[in-house]
Amino acid sequence: VALARPAAAAAGRSVARLASRRPLLLIRSNSTVGSAGPLTGLRILDFTRVLAGPSCTQILGDMGAEVIKLERLGEGDDTRAFAPPYLPKNDAGDPSHISAYFAGCNRNKSSVTLNYTTPEGQAVVRRLLGKCDVLVENFKTGTLDKYGLSYSDLKKEFPRLVYCSITGFGHTGPYKSRPGYDALIQAMGGIMSITGEPEGQPMKVGLSVCDLVAGMHGVMGILAALRHVSVSGQGQHVDISMLDVTTALLANQGMNYLATREVQPRLGNMHPNIVPYQVMPGSDGFFILSVGNDPTFVRFIEVAQRADPSAVDLLKDERFSSSVARVMNRQVVTDRCNELTRLRPVAWWMQQLEKAKVGCSRILNLKEVFEDPHVQAREMLLDMDIASLDRPATVIASPFKFSETKVSYRKPPPELGEHTDEVLSKLGGFTDSEIAELKAKGAV
Repeated sequence: VALARPAAAAAGRSVARLASRRPLLLIRSNSTVGSAGPLTGLRILDFTRVLAGPSCTQILGDMGAEVIKLERLGEGDDTRAFAPPYLPKNDAGDPSHISAYFAGCNRNKSSVTLNYTTPEGQAVVRRLLGKCDVLVENFKTGTLDKYGLSYSDLKKEFPRLVYCSITGFGHTGPYKSRPGYDALIQAMGGIMSITGEPEGQPMKVGLSVCDLVAGMHGVMGILAALRHVSVSGQGQHVDISMLDVTTALLANQGMNYLATREVQPRLGNMHPNIVPYQVMPGSDGFFILSVGNDPTFVRFIEVAQRADPSAVDLLKDERFSSSVARVMNRQVVTDRCNELTRLRPVAWWMQQLEKAKVGCSRILNLKEVFEDPHVQAREMLLDMDIASLDRPATVIASPFKFSETKVSYRKPPPELGEHTDEVLSKLGGFTDSEIAELKAKGAV
């Protein structure tokens, strides 16, 4: 895995450094096909901000695509102000001006400030689109129509263009003009109704899961549309709705309702179709137990009888004898299994269950996650040199592991407008005087 270090890129190449307790891994990326990821050569014009869109374009960038991020003059992406916390500027931990939120989803991008509401700004967009393969935007439906930048406005001029819109509710339907926010979509998409303790209030997931999964679907939609371009020469509009994605995400929970037409009550940390598959109490804390089938339940009981020899009797009890029976007798099974697990500390259960090949885990906090030896072995942390910081910033790496076309980290999160002149000149073909005139008119 390569990590860009712009200060060292004197020859137009980038040097990567992996954040790990193991020896540093150094890789240089260049412009040859495949050296910077499987999407090397693809160019994205990125109108997105906040999380759903930027997470989409960061994934594409990590896989080698060139991403040109268009930002508002003077303000930029909203998440530049989503702080604190900020990235630390130095070893003393003094805060920098870069929000951790923005840094988490905006690497491998060039920042261009642009006012797309002006005719001159719209002309710049069209000039750049002539050199791009994909446009990604996550404005409210209809926003770009007002400025002649919708897919219908552009498709004749750019017939091969893949135009991806990531919105709260999509470009059709009665809610299409509403703004979409992650918590709102979790509520409307049913997630909150099935999350939380049975007697407690509805609960949202602790991550912006609807934003992130919408971004992932954006990536998949873009790649599928690019495949269509490659065989037909025809671009298309990819319409990603956060509510659609969340509805699809209901998966087995949604199918449980459709099969029975009964509203699923909240089950806390329990699984609706598997028991025991939940948080279990040890004598000194909690852990997750995942018993996915009958053979695994037998192995769990074999471990449990070392804590309580009477546990073996459960294998003769019809209420415990099959996965279906355990779901139908959920409370009895849960209560008895909790009695067993409370007899020993969490560390004892981890050691014994892992030996028996029974799914289990301690419940880790974020410090413990990032210090986990497996997370480090999988190279999920990396250090990025950022010119305005006195020390490298540690960020979360890409989860993609390709055997041949590895992901690369060529650019750190950009300063606002850092690449405006460079992109307009080299890609757009604007002269210095033309760029100066655009700036005078407030277009860039």
